[in-house]
Amino acid sequence: MNRALVSIAILVLSVNGYSQEIDLSHWKITIPTGKPTEVSPPEIFDYATNEELKPFFFKDSTDGALVFYAYPAASTRNSSYSRTELREQLEPGSNSVNWTFVEGGTMRGTLSVPKISRSSNGNYHRVIVMQIHGRLTNEQKALIGADDNNAPPMLKIYWDEGKVRVKTKVLKNKKASDTDILHEDAWTDDPGRKFKEIVGYNKFTLEVKVSEGKMEVTLNDKETFVYDSEDISRWGVLENYFKAGNYFQSKERGAYAIVKYYELEVKH
Repeated sequence: MNRALVSIAILVLSVNGYSQEIDLSHWKITIPTGKPTEVSPPEIFDYATNEELKPFFFKDSTDGALVFYAYPAASTRNSSYSRTELREQLEPGSNSVNWTFVEGGTMRGTLSVPKISRSSNGNYHRVIVMQIHGRLTNEQKALIGADDNNAPPMLKIYWDEGKVRVKTKVLKNKKASDTDILHEDAWTDDPGRKFKEIVGYNKFTLEVKVSEGKMEVTLNDKETFVYDSEDISRWGVLENYFKAGNYFQSKERGAYAIVKYYELEVKH
C-alpha cells in the first residue's frame, strides 16, 4: 500500500440540520466489556443493532451525535483504565498499516463532555478525548525483543475540570540512540498545558495537525499549542495512529463519563 497516496476523509454530512454521519470506514471501536471487546469494519457499521455495542456506542436521536459511554470495567492490555474509543485503521480491519510524522496527518473533531462524575474529593473525573498513539513496526518489535507492537501515546488530550489539557511525551535521555528510544520506558510525560478557554459541558472543536518534526493542537480555531522540540523530531522513527472517544481516567466505583462527537474528520 502506497501511503503517500492515502487520503482518508471521515466525511460529515448535514441531515435534518444536524452534523452527521461520521464515516466509520477507517475506525475500530473498543468498549469496556469482554477482554475488552473490539469491533472493526465492516461489523462496526451495524453498531445501531449490535446489542453488545449499544449501551456504550450509539447515536443520540436528538442531535445526531455519536455517544461514547464508559465506566470502570474491562481495560486493554497496556492500561488499567476502561474506554469506549475509536482507533484509526488506515487499512480497514488491520492495525498493521499506520503513518509517521513525515507522512503527516490531521484530525479535527467537534465534541462535548455533557456528563461526567465527580471523585470522592468533589473534583470532576478526567477523560481523554483524543490521542496520537505510537506503534512499533514488526522489525522494531523484533529488534528490541518487545512482547507486542505497543509504543507510548505521543499525544493525550484531556477534558479536565471543564478545560482542555494537552500532554505529550518527552525523552528521559536526549542522548539515547534510535534503538533505545523504541523502548516505552525511554519516554515520560511532559508537565502538560491547559488552554485558557473554559469549555465546560459545551461543544468545542479540536484540531491536531502533525508533520515532520512538528505537532500542533488548536482549540476552537483560536488558541494553538505548537510542539517542535527535539523530542518530536526523535519520535519520527515510530509509526502512529489517531484515537478519539472516551478513555475514562477513573477506577472509582460508580464513576462514568459521556463524550459526544458531532463531527470527526481525519486526513492524510
